[in-house]
Amino acid sequence: MKQSLQLKIGQQLTMTPQLQQAIKLLQLSTVDLQQEIHEFLESNPLLELDEDENENFQSDLEIKQGDSSSTNETSQKETTEAASEETPQVESEWTESIPNELSIDSNWDDTYQNSAAAADVPSYDGEQDFDSRNALAENIQDHLIWQLNLTHMSNRDIEIAYAIIDSVQTDGYLSITLDDIFTSLSKELEDLEFDEIEAVQHRLQRFDPVGVCSQDLRECLLVQLEGFKEHPLYRSTFNIVDQHLALLGNRDYVQLGRKTKLKEEALKDVITLIQQLNPRPGSAIDTSETDYVIPDVSVKKHNGIWQVELNNDALPPVKINETYSAMVNTKASSEDISYIKNSLQEAKWFLKSLQSRNETLLKVASCIVSKQVDFFEVGEEAMKPMVLHDVAEEVGMHESTISRVTTQKYMHTPRGIFELKYFFSSHVNTASGGECSSTAIRAMIKKLVAEEPAKKPLSDNKLAIILAEQGIQVARRTVAKYREAMNIPPSNERKRLI
Repeated sequence: MKQSLQLKIGQQLTMTPQLQQAIKLLQLSTVDLQQEIHEFLESNPLLELDEDENENFQSDLEIKQGDSSSTNETSQKETTEAASEETPQVESEWTESIPNELSIDSNWDDTYQNSAAAADVPSYDGEQDFDSRNALAENIQDHLIWQLNLTHMSNRDIEIAYAIIDSVQTDGYLSITLDDIFTSLSKELEDLEFDEIEAVQHRLQRFDPVGVCSQDLRECLLVQLEGFKEHPLYRSTFNIVDQHLALLGNRDYVQLGRKTKLKEEALKDVITLIQQLNPRPGSAIDTSETDYVIPDVSVKKHNGIWQVELNNDALPPVKINETYSAMVNTKASSEDISYIKNSLQEAKWFLKSLQSRNETLLKVASCIVSKQVDFFEVGEEAMKPMVLHDVAEEVGMHESTISRVTTQKYMHTPRGIFELKYFFSSHVNTASGGECSSTAIRAMIKKLVAEEPAKKPLSDNKLAIILAEQGIQVARRTVAKYREAMNIPPSNERKRLI
């Protein structure tokens, strides 16, 4: 095969480090961006916290914790205006030119003063609460062992109790049967009898939360019912839980009334008593970690117009270190000057990426609010269908950019805090030729279910008919899909007497 040289002309998109950094900051959530800024402050000496603004930032946080909501809105507005006034100064710094040639007749140590270092960076996000935010939650096993250590038991019973507790799931039920526990312990304890296992389980079931370490729902509810022995309907309730729990679960109240010979009013009182019990006792021990959501933008109505503001209070104020940046024009060694120049350029790129992120976020959020004004005025039922392409075309950006800027970004509104992606939804055609958002249809279904008769709930087919009467053509299977997405049980499971 003969080798040859060929010249080709083509276009290729190259991802510069600056562009990669801008894209990275754009898709970060507020919490992740705080961490990113903190890491950059530690790695780059040319960037530091604005101490004056940081003091205002800390004082605003303290004021917000003690003042009313009206004061909260005022302080947030003042901080936002202060941050906006600072932006032109940062922009002017970016336009400064860095000389390429410098006279070199001094050392770094002759010019650099350790007192000017930004190593002692003040905390900006309340690190005193770090332990409470990151502490591991107590699980059900730890909670039961703590009570076991306070209970007087023999060493033999304690060993049995540990085996039972190790088998407890997060919902409070045993993951294996008592027979399995007996089989495993028989190899370790001599002359072990099954009654010993049951006796220890009986004591553990009275621990907090009551009903834990049970094998099934019936056993769990019966243990909890022991606390209602003085109730006039205790016998009837015990009988239903012990003998007719399946009928109660299927909401077959007619058959349940025949079996127990209870009238409707008495059956209502029994069901009310059962509803006071906890079918998942382990849920009382919350082992999930708390997720903190910091809104990126806030929406308020001012003089009849919905306005969008960036939540600048969520991010620490940063700036270029003037002492270090001024050293670029001094007579230091070429190696020192090169390091300062590179660090200064990186700091300016970082600040520019932050500003670009904020501008893009504000532009996209404003576009979303302008298209979903009816949602803020009326509610979910007035949500309009909107996809990424609609916003991308409006603001003149690519859909991938809109996707990045709306991921893990939250908007604080008078109706609550929503992720920006919440406002995007598909559409369903209406009888009049228009379009209806799937979010609005979910809200309508939720409202219809909330207002349905208790004894005769609406089926999926009936919900589809009601929506069709309102001009929304949606199939029964679509209604069922939306209902399941909202964790609404089917009609037969929603039937109730009370």
